[in-house]
Amino acid sequence: MFRLEVRPSTPAWFNLALPLLAIAATLVLCSGLIALAGAGVFESYGVMFTASLGDSYAITETLVRAAPMIFTGLAVAVAFRAKFWNIGAEGQLLAGAVASCFVGAIPMPGPLAMLSMAIAGAAAGAAVALVPATLRVKFKVDDVVSSLLLNSVIYYALMALIEGPWKDSFSGYPISPPIEDSANFPVLIEGTRLHLGVIVALIAAPLIWFLIVRTTLGFRIRVTGENPEAARYGGIHVERVLISTALLSGALAGLAGVGEVGGVHFQVMSDISPGYGYSGIVVAMLARLNPLGVVPAAVFLAAVMTGAEAMSRATGVPAFLSDVIQGTALLAMLVALLFTAYRIRRVGAVP
Repeated sequence: MFRLEVRPSTPAWFNLALPLLAIAATLVLCSGLIALAGAGVFESYGVMFTASLGDSYAITETLVRAAPMIFTGLAVAVAFRAKFWNIGAEGQLLAGAVASCFVGAIPMPGPLAMLSMAIAGAAAGAAVALVPATLRVKFKVDDVVSSLLLNSVIYYALMALIEGPWKDSFSGYPISPPIEDSANFPVLIEGTRLHLGVIVALIAAPLIWFLIVRTTLGFRIRVTGENPEAARYGGIHVERVLISTALLSGALAGLAGVGEVGGVHFQVMSDISPGYGYSGIVVAMLARLNPLGVVPAAVFLAAVMTGAEAMSRATGVPAFLSDVIQGTALLAMLVALLFTAYRIRRVGAVP
């Protein structure tokens, strides 16, 4: 007979190995689906990772796709640290995209245009995140439900824009007018799509780590998440910390939308995000809410998403396998986290 028992301590190496174990378990579990599709497991995974990491162009494409997931992963990691359950990064990303597109369409010098887009997108994302935070603080509304439902509100507001005032009158396509050329993010490597926003995303991770680990606000966020009653006893205004955390989290998610408009699409369309906001939850959990771990986790998921299309063409395995891998990775990580706090002990033979 077996039972779960609280661990007296967790080895440091175990914490580092957990994300790798979760990824390995995910690939093993998903190999069954590849086999059912009639393809070779090693061949399919080989094509997937060669297409996403096999040469310099593939690596830049993977980094471009990883950038918005770094921002949404950081947004989720910051929010979850304070036990503010922000499931609305997708809507905050879309709000940031719309706001930055509005600003980017105004003629102005390039550096000013890019800065203005970033400020507008971050402010829009923060404003959206403020709604569920306020509902929780003032009216005790479940932030999981309110932030999740707000995603649909923002998405349909975006659709109303591109099907209405923004609709291209010449082609009839539901897309926004493009931003000014001066607002386009500079390309860092000629012949690729690697843009300035990718570098900003990579720099954001250590900055958020420093904020969480080394600043007073970061300390208040961590204490509020670990024990809000103790935080109150220590003089921390918990409600104010939750609002501040929501604003920071929403701003980070909004910057993901800015990067997609300024560096990739240069306008807003209905599929500007293939679910980057939801992928941010997987990224944050794989990183164990560590901002530094968000970057490799986002790169892994981006490699899966980029390589899945090539794998589908080469082997016939459905490209939707990338979504299965994301979901399985989240479940595997949640199970792995259970064993950081508990261990299985045999307590005796079954009678």
